[in-house]
This record gives sequence, structure tokens and C-alpha cells, in this order.
Amino acid sequence: MLLALAALALAGCAGTPRTGGGKAGPRVAAPATDRDGPAANPPPGLEQTPDAEPRIDPVRTGGPNRPYEVFGRTYAPMNGDPAFAERGLASWYGRKFHGRPTSSGEVYDMYAMTAAHKTMPIPSYARVRNPANGREVIVRINDRGPFHAGRVIDLSYTAALKLGVLNAVAPVEIERITTDAIRAGAWRGGGRAVAAGPVTPPALAAAAASQSTQAGVVARAGPGATPAAEPTAADAPAAGPVSPVAAFADPAPDAPPVTPRPIASATPGFWLQLGAFRERDGAFDFQRKVERDLDWLAPMMTVFADRDLHRLQAGPYASRVDAAGAAERVRSALLLVPMIVERR
Repeated sequence: MLLALAALALAGCAGTPRTGGGKAGPRVAAPATDRDGPAANPPPGLEQTPDAEPRIDPVRTGGPNRPYEVFGRTYAPMNGDPAFAERGLASWYGRKFHGRPTSSGEVYDMYAMTAAHKTMPIPSYARVRNPANGREVIVRINDRGPFHAGRVIDLSYTAALKLGVLNAVAPVEIERITTDAIRAGAWRGGGRAVAAGPVTPPALAAAAASQSTQAGVVARAGPGATPAAEPTAADAPAAGPVSPVAAFADPAPDAPPVTPRPIASATPGFWLQLGAFRERDGAFDFQRKVERDLDWLAPMMTVFADRDLHRLQAGPYASRVDAAGAAERVRSALLLVPMIVERR
């Protein structure tokens, strides 16, 4: 039993979820001797695999959507058709689970565009973005997991390949595509299903409690970039549901309008990302909030326009050590865990 439990702890989405009714869900873990990873000879052309096509699927009220327990922690899947966005670490799972039942009862295909999430309704569709290289995919959520600290989604092999995250656990941005967005076709062409803002203070506090003094992870900015190092649970960026900016920042309706700077104009060096916002006003409202609380950081903060996001960042710092020291000061003062971004 101890060996089996250890094997489950190592798997990104392994486990036998125990529902609130006391019945065990489908077992998806393979024998302890069966190691996960890519297949020996993956099919050619996987990079051209189409994304999952969102459609309106009925969501069961029971089964995979009942509360369940894994490793002593209880998870309560979302009800209804919630708009939901999240930032955190993505991992992937492969041959160890290929051909085995998922939590939905569907057979796991590592070459399909699917993913596991702890609480999204099953089935759901989600847009996943890799901020390090700008790539996006749409996946079908049909499984539960991952059950590792800091990780928010477990991707199929092909989804991870298309996002460019096969080599390491990597920060991503996730947005659930709602039924209304599917009906309206708003998910097409890179459109976002929900508005993104900063992680709420309770989620930040929980993430900060598990942080080491070296806050955040380093991601290289720009097309084709890859994370500089594989993050661990100790240096994971804050993970949690994204909330409207009004819940975290004090609005300043009388402040004059300010124009964000293009992301391409950012000076090379190390930057602290404090938040990413869909609305420009949300980014500037949050900037004013931070300026009131951290006057020493105020001269270094800038709002950058990056595609359809507005990124509040502070810098540049000459070295990663300097940026990590500033990130720790921010974490201690605001319970906010910045992500360190390197620009060259």
C-alpha cells in the first residue's frame, strides 16, 4: 500500500478520487513499475493536431462532478456554467495513463487535446496560454488532477507539445469557455471567455505560506522563449482563481487617463510581474493601490500593453538576485507573489 501511495503522489493526475458519497471513482493510476513519459515513437505531425472544438455538452450533477477526496484533501467541483480564470503551473501526463479511463469515464488519449483540472465542471472547455511564448491551445477538460502543490492543470502530451511545455513544468494562464461564449462563438479567433485580474488575497496568502524566500519563477519573454528553469512547488507563482480587479484595488475615477507602454519597449533586465489584466483601467487602478502601499516600488512600476492584456510590472533589475530580493519584499508586504520575467 505504501508503494502504491508513493506512486500516486508522483503522478501528475494519478489517484483514486473518493466522492462525497463514499464511493471510489475510476482508478487511473498504473502499476508502480510503469513510469510515465512520452511514447517511444510518437505519431508524426502532432504539432498540427487541431484544438478541441468547444460544443455544448450536458454536465452531469453527479459522477465526476461530486465532491471527492485525494490525499486527505476534499475538492468540490464547480456548479453550473461558471466563468473562471486561473494562473499557475501546468504539467502533462502520457503513456502511463494512455488507454486508461479518466474521471469522466472517457478513455485517456495522450494524443488528443484534453486536460485534467481539479474543480472545473466535467466536461468543460478551456483556453490555455503559455505567457513565455504566447502560444495558446483549447482543450477539453475530462479528468481530475493534478494533485501537486502549485499545479493547476495536467495537459495531454499533444497539448503540452503545442504549448511548448514538454520539457518542464511551466506557468500558464487558463480560462474556462462558458456555454454563452460557445453559443456566441466568442471563443474563436483568440477571444477570451472571461476577464482576468489579480489573484485574490486569500489565494495569494495560501500560496505565500508555501513560498521560499526566492519568490516566483523566471520566464524568458518573447516569441519562442522557454522557461529558464523548471519551477518547483517551493518557487511556484501564485495559483488560484482570478477575480475582478475591484475586489483587490481601490478605483480612482478622477485620475487622468494613462496610456500603457508597448511590451516591446521594455528595457532589458529582470522585471517583477505584479498582475495581468484584461482591462487597462484595472491595471492602472491596481498600480495606484500598490503605489500607496509600497512607495519604494512606485518609480519602477509600468503598465505594458501585450496583445489583449495589460501587464503591471516593476523593474528593470540588473540581476535575478536583485529581482528575487524585491519580490520577497513585495510578498511580505502585500501577500502577493510576483513572477520574475527576464527580457533580453
